[in-house]
Amino acid sequence: MGHGHDHHHDEPGVTGADVPEALDLSVPETELSAGDKSRRRFLLGAGLLGAGAASSVLARPGAAEAAGLPHTHGSTGGGTARGGFTWLAGDHHIHTQYSSDAQYRVLDQAQKGQAYGLDWLVITDHGSATHAKIGVDKVNPDIVKTRAELKGLLTFQGLEWNIPAAEHATVFVHPGKNEVEVLKQFENAYDGSLLPATNTAAQNEALAIAGIKFLGEQVKKRKIDGALFFANHPARRGIDSPHEIRNWRDADPTVAVGFEGAPGHQAAGIPAPNGRGGARGYYDNSPSAASFAGYPLESYRTWGGFDWMTATVGGLWDSLLAEGKAWWITVNSDSHVNYLDQTERGPGSDFAVNGKYNDPVYNGSINTQAGDFWPGYYGRTNVGASSFSYRAVMDGLRAGRVWVDHGRLIRNLDARVRVTGDRRSATGTPLGGVLQVKRGTATELVLDIDLQDIPNWAGFVPVLKRVDVIVGTVTGPVSDNDVFTTPSTRVVKSFEITKTNGKISFSYDLGRLDKPFYLRVRGTDGNRTQPGLMGASVDPYGPQLDVAGSADPWGDLWFYTNPIWVLPR
Repeated sequence: MGHGHDHHHDEPGVTGADVPEALDLSVPETELSAGDKSRRRFLLGAGLLGAGAASSVLARPGAAEAAGLPHTHGSTGGGTARGGFTWLAGDHHIHTQYSSDAQYRVLDQAQKGQAYGLDWLVITDHGSATHAKIGVDKVNPDIVKTRAELKGLLTFQGLEWNIPAAEHATVFVHPGKNEVEVLKQFENAYDGSLLPATNTAAQNEALAIAGIKFLGEQVKKRKIDGALFFANHPARRGIDSPHEIRNWRDADPTVAVGFEGAPGHQAAGIPAPNGRGGARGYYDNSPSAASFAGYPLESYRTWGGFDWMTATVGGLWDSLLAEGKAWWITVNSDSHVNYLDQTERGPGSDFAVNGKYNDPVYNGSINTQAGDFWPGYYGRTNVGASSFSYRAVMDGLRAGRVWVDHGRLIRNLDARVRVTGDRRSATGTPLGGVLQVKRGTATELVLDIDLQDIPNWAGFVPVLKRVDVIVGTVTGPVSDNDVFTTPSTRVVKSFEITKTNGKISFSYDLGRLDKPFYLRVRGTDGNRTQPGLMGASVDPYGPQLDVAGSADPWGDLWFYTNPIWVLPR
């Protein structure tokens, strides 16, 4: 496979002096050199420039700073320096007493999250009539107080959006004087629970797009310094259709940047009598009239704890990446009521009137039926940030400098793509980045992993057994926005890991660039594998379908990275 870099990363998608002339469509073709003409025509033909390029990886926001960041940063707030970034672990999906189905104080969730190793988190109480009316206002003082008390933790305010015509999403904003106003205005205008029952599906889909655009407009107007959207548990009920996901991304690529690669509620799979004995992530649904008819029945279950859209090599996530769409994955807790906790909602609570439950009280009873873990206890979304700050976390998420894991399978990871053998730059192109090289240039993946050597929160030291390199060709925009497969993506290399501590480093030859491609990496403890849904030739040792009632999350651990692209200059 040909694929490849000269240590400057062109980041097209804007016009002006920041980008090469070939990529600046304000420069007439007549003024281009022959090479630049050829380059522009290739990118236009692939759909990676011009019309529609706002949703392509070439135009994604955050790429310029990803390429241009300085490569030494101090480690603050518990983050780990690796590859020039401060890697900050977080969770963007957490509920409190301001959600009708949860119970904890903001400080409870934040304090536990920090104790379990998180550097940032987002409070995301459910959008609803009550929450829209009073909840956004009432939770803010608790968040502000938590920021003051836990200075080593970045605490964002957000909400869980009922996406019109679809599932849920995390929406959150950069802290500031207008954070409450913007979130409240957004929820009241665009939350699916508040829309007329007479709306058609098409009307609701249009409102979802309008909601995302509204958030982007608030940033452009400088009312807030940033806003992000992640679709939550996207395959759980089959109602997030492929075209809706594409439309969210295209509505504003600075806001809508990804979905949960794995849902929360992972404790729901712990077998009885020690646990609920249900399905990991509460993925125990069947198709309904609102579901996208094309999805297979297997999509309603998790695979190694991960959502089918992410876990299937050559599936929906890969179909987006093969288009050149920058679309990232995360994991989180979706914490509502937590496994083995010994508290309950405060007596005399009236959520309908007060928009919150009274503070939890100790009841002396260990809850083995709860489906959730505390933030940071099981899943981590690890973000490569330029510093310990709200802006840096949002920039890192937006740029896709993210890898995720369950059960602290590994300590840390750094993945880079560089010109083969070129060690002048110790960094290469990181996760979420775009490496642009001349056709015929040889490139390689360089991967460094710090193996786990301390027990996780279940009390054992996880052992990494295998690392897979997944590669797919970038084919440009699809003709059918409901496509959810791509034929060229497959596992191209598996590394069996024999070491149990310390650091492992290896490189993989990606060949000479003959067509644009992307790669991503995953790893596993090797306990449960099976051929992927696209067949053993595509994914010989993928995650296994989780079985409700017998899905111990601690016995089936995986990590996934976000992609890196290699494109011709």
